[in-house]
Amino acid sequence: MFENLELGSTGDNVKILQEKLKILGYYNPVITGSFGMSTMVGVKAFQEQYGLAVTGIVDNETWNLLYELTSPKIAPISLYPTLSYGSTGEEVKDLQIKLKTLLYYTGTINSSFDLETENAVKRLQLNNNLTSNGIVNSNTWNTINYLYGNLNDCVTNNNGNNYITYTVTRGDTLYSIARSFNTTVDEIKRLNNLTSNILTIGQVLKIPNNDTSNYITYTVTRGDTLYSIARAYNTTVDEIKRLNNLTSNILTIGQILKIPNNDTSNYITYTVTRGDTLYSIARSFNTTVDGIKRINNLTSNILTVGQVLLIPET
Repeated sequence: MFENLELGSTGDNVKILQEKLKILGYYNPVITGSFGMSTMVGVKAFQEQYGLAVTGIVDNETWNLLYELTSPKIAPISLYPTLSYGSTGEEVKDLQIKLKTLLYYTGTINSSFDLETENAVKRLQLNNNLTSNGIVNSNTWNTINYLYGNLNDCVTNNNGNNYITYTVTRGDTLYSIARSFNTTVDEIKRLNNLTSNILTIGQVLKIPNNDTSNYITYTVTRGDTLYSIARAYNTTVDEIKRLNNLTSNILTIGQILKIPNNDTSNYITYTVTRGDTLYSIARSFNTTVDGIKRINNLTSNILTVGQVLLIPET
């Protein structure tokens, strides 16, 4: 059972709520522990996105889904040692940096696992349904790295083979993930020592880093559509759907898409800011409005703040 939260609520549970909304992209301000208007807007957007009653009140159903989407359940093979009170070294420094970024640790980055570091670890564990013992084992490392946001970086295993990591989201299967990353179910199972096809939301998988010279990857953010992404990367909706084996135009936040790596060597990219027009951009880059529209497959002169345009190099 979770405590119901609403506008005006305060306390540690509100901090947990804000942290989880922030991970999912529904809350941008600092974590305050005070349920204000920005928190309520984030809650309503989250509820709407996932088909819940849009009340702005965080009830059990909302809590359960927040935890399901943000709490890793199974740790990967850890590349980090277990740390506890008294540990020292670079791994402790790394731990402190990440805890400080996540607003759990306020002390000095001193590479020494002191009492303040232990208390920070315990608070993080408590907030993420882990055993709150202050010991940083593989489960705790997994959660820290997941929250810190570095699990989708390229890493190298002990054999020198390159792979990337992928965090399982709702609806994923080994088959869908294998198709998305141009690999096989057997290869993913082998690399992760899996004995079954069962996955858990939040589970972190190592994925073979196959040749991606013909495409780049893009992570879907709030407000994205296939059309907006296709325009930004000078491709088509149909091409993105074909490359990603999509059968509909529905996207989810955090979804990883392969985007055709079209040759843009003769172009630079420009991100639209407030007040920009095609005419002002064309003048700035010594080109024409028609040239920009043609390259970016634009059918009108309307621009959106944050839109990425290809601009011919002169």
